[in-house]
Amino acid sequence: MVTELPLDQVRTLLAVVDEGTFDAAAAALHVTPSAVSQRVKALEQRTGRVLLVRTKPVRPTESGAVVVRFARQLARLERDARAELGMGGAEEEPTRVSIAVNADSLATWFLDALTGVPPEPRLCFELRREDEAHTAALLREGLVMAAVTSASEPVAGCSVRPLGKMRYLAAASPDFAERYLDGPLRDSLPQAPVVTFDRSDELQDAFVRRLRRGRGAAGAVRHRIPTSEGFVSAIAAGLGWGMVPEIQAGGLLRAGRLVSLAPERVLDVPLYWQQWKLDSPALAMVARAVASTAAKSLRP
Repeated sequence: MVTELPLDQVRTLLAVVDEGTFDAAAAALHVTPSAVSQRVKALEQRTGRVLLVRTKPVRPTESGAVVVRFARQLARLERDARAELGMGGAEEEPTRVSIAVNADSLATWFLDALTGVPPEPRLCFELRREDEAHTAALLREGLVMAAVTSASEPVAGCSVRPLGKMRYLAAASPDFAERYLDGPLRDSLPQAPVVTFDRSDELQDAFVRRLRRGRGAAGAVRHRIPTSEGFVSAIAAGLGWGMVPEIQAGGLLRAGRLVSLAPERVLDVPLYWQQWKLDSPALAMVARAVASTAAKSLRP
């Protein structure tokens, strides 16, 4: 029974996924496209699974994502070992740390966490913005090393720790509330224009269902504003109502630019930090900084 995964084949698969085509991977690896194709086929035969969907760009299958994640973890361990052995030298590239994070965290507290990471060893952060309900998928596919996510169940090969809760308030501009929300909120809110982040943003619908005991959804007139800052600005400008992070709402509420539509009804979204189970000094430093900043910024 074959149990080994040859490292040259594993690294080749990763190169194909990262570069997008067999030809580009061949150029990056300084081998022929034929050699790249042979290595990938050999790895597929060894695992007994199709690892790539041959599209342009190529993408890993579910089994391929497992091998890609292994390849990235292997590269991370190799870099850490080289650093500990002093094999890097002054010209050594900084360590790249890829993280998936939701837009609201990115716009409020997460960058403060990154500034709290010690300057040595040198790190480069590569952030991928994604809804908190979907960031774990990027971990599963091996595209990032860590993620701020709403998923409490750890992705295979990852550890998880709670960060706290992001609180959201239903809010609108005073003029908007006066124009559209003069009746009982449970009746008027589903008819009013609403601002959403994107098609996967379900917070507004969830709030309406909570008001109406599980029935209904937010209105049909939906303005999609795909940045966290733009989302809040659109609500303050009177384009629609929406669920605003408490961290962002405070100043606007005090200034009278926003009103809370139901102060006694809030939505709390638990956030978690998931990362690869690696003994990596770089990941450990980032995790400590993220947990410390989250404890100051989020609801317990």
